[in-house]
Amino acid sequence: MIFTFLKQKQPTRMFSIFKSKKNPDEKNPAQVETRPVSFTDKIRQGLTRTRQQLGKQLSGLFGGRKIDEDLYEELETALLTADTGIEATNRLLESLRTRVRRDALDDSEQLKTVLQDVLTELLQPLERPLVTTGHTPFVIMIAGVNGVGKTTTIGKLAHYFQSQGHSVLLAAGDTFRAAAQEQLKVWGERNQITVISQESDPGKKSDPAAVIFDAINAAVARKIDIVLADTAGRLTTQLHLMEEIRKIKRVIAKAIPDAPHEVLLVLDANTGQNAVSQLKAFNDALGVTGLVMTKLDGTARGGVIAAIAAQFTDTPPALRFIGVGEGLDDLRPFNAREFAEALFD
Repeated sequence: MIFTFLKQKQPTRMFSIFKSKKNPDEKNPAQVETRPVSFTDKIRQGLTRTRQQLGKQLSGLFGGRKIDEDLYEELETALLTADTGIEATNRLLESLRTRVRRDALDDSEQLKTVLQDVLTELLQPLERPLVTTGHTPFVIMIAGVNGVGKTTTIGKLAHYFQSQGHSVLLAAGDTFRAAAQEQLKVWGERNQITVISQESDPGKKSDPAAVIFDAINAAVARKIDIVLADTAGRLTTQLHLMEEIRKIKRVIAKAIPDAPHEVLLVLDANTGQNAVSQLKAFNDALGVTGLVMTKLDGTARGGVIAAIAAQFTDTPPALRFIGVGEGLDDLRPFNAREFAEALFD
């Protein structure tokens, strides 16, 4: 029998787990005037490490120098350091050179805005928000390697969809790790969402596909808007596990013929260029329809998004969400212009 985790009030002690890190230099809230922080500001704050890494190398480039080959070489080094990748770096520099010639620019102070513009153009094809209308329930399958933050991402996605007025159900399809199921139940408590998980018998291993199948049927019966189906983290080299995740997708289609309606791959920005190879492997196995880039606030490798855009020019993936902090509201739809401006601000 599948265990259904019903809505419960979240114990107060649980909330400390999800508090954002406190800046030791931050003033006492009573001493400063508080104001709402826009998501643009959150992106800027979240990209601080990447921006600082770039800033060390760009500080002398946008300071009134003459635009010459030395400047382009230094800019190339700075972009590669941020894990932008060779293809994206070459495309950005080529576009930059074209703009410089076209507009007869001769002062490096003018390059910052132009660089933001060409980066925005490169990233624009990735900016395709997720639309969940047209299917009830709308089934979202979540995949990714171990440690990228899938379960936490599911909790934040649940909060995001709830804030839009949607009802949500969580399917605890990661039956390999008991901790993953318990973590998902905590998110269910916090968001007051039902979680469908395996039978609580330590001697019996449940089939993850069966758990998700039952969850989808429960969502249909309850007229739930969105199902978020967790799957076990796996290395792309573990062929038997990659085959199992293909099975999960096939079983989902048995529950609802045109499901899953979205296959979201969660990527950790800290992995840098390895994120590109993960995308290729999961796309081959599942046909990835969207991406979530997590932990941008904890890495200096924020340029990896540009690397993905450059690697998939013919069929660019949709970067649905980016994570720039630990708070519930720090997972938001990707905006190319906001990202480019925050990166070089």
